[in-house]
Amino acid sequence: MRYYLGIDLGGTNIAAAVLDESYRIVASASKKTACPRPAEAIMDDMAETAREAAQKAGIRLEEVEYIGVGCPGSVNPDTGVVQYANNLDFYGVPMGEYLSRRLGRPIRIENDANAAAYGEFLAGAGAGSKEIHNFVAITLGTGVGGGLILGGRIYSGGNHAGGELGHMVIQAGGRPCTCGRRGCWEAYASATGLIESTKEAMRTNPASQLWKLAEGELGNVNGRTAFDGMRAGDETGRQVVREYIEALATGLTNIINIFQPDLISLAGGISKEGDTLLTPLKEIVDREDYARFGSHGAHLTIAKLGNDAGVIGAALLGVAKE
Repeated sequence: MRYYLGIDLGGTNIAAAVLDESYRIVASASKKTACPRPAEAIMDDMAETAREAAQKAGIRLEEVEYIGVGCPGSVNPDTGVVQYANNLDFYGVPMGEYLSRRLGRPIRIENDANAAAYGEFLAGAGAGSKEIHNFVAITLGTGVGGGLILGGRIYSGGNHAGGELGHMVIQAGGRPCTCGRRGCWEAYASATGLIESTKEAMRTNPASQLWKLAEGELGNVNGRTAFDGMRAGDETGRQVVREYIEALATGLTNIINIFQPDLISLAGGISKEGDTLLTPLKEIVDREDYARFGSHGAHLTIAKLGNDAGVIGAALLGVAKE
């Protein structure tokens, strides 16, 4: 039996999991990241969490070929150095070397979004088909996360900072983005962007049912409010959802026209809208795809692994798709 062990380092939690040969989680462990604190203290807890997961799985670390790590920020997988991770206050942290000493195993490190994309590619939405070699994973959360798998391999480009799909501009001079630009896809297609659009529409339409759904407080607006309003027959809700889907489709079509992937998966809370989201998205994308007259187009689907994508992908960093 072969085992794979992954660690997913986040700003809130450290998660570790042991996978079996079928890429299923057989044991897991977690700790609070407890930022801010020194990198060495966080990495010590990463090592401890990995050992705990292995113990729960009933295996020795020596039975694991390597340990994979998904880490936020700019990560150099060749050197194992975390060049910069702003939410962890990491600068030039030699994570691979440090964890290898602590755990006695080779360590593979990758950006967390790339690791999550690889998890979906091998064990989630992209699993079960030998025809899927080019895959894009999009997460609609606080921002828009992206991961690219091209030719079956993680693509991170120069400086290991590629795949920042949320920061392509879809509206010149538009909303300010946290990256410093204006009009980024993230500013419109993220859950944060949808919430802002909902609030803007509510301010303009004080008679909208969205106010009732939010109990009269803009602070209660979330990523479901506009969709719930649409389902309740509220025209303002319909308009917000329509404009949101158009913005989301614009970015997706750009990605398709650049990469022509076989499959794109959508994750994050908004993806739970399922066909309510996918059906109109597909209509726009199919209409605007430059290669729409080709033999096959990019397929859109909902991601399958949820919050486990990162730790599963980290565990499988050394595995190639058969």
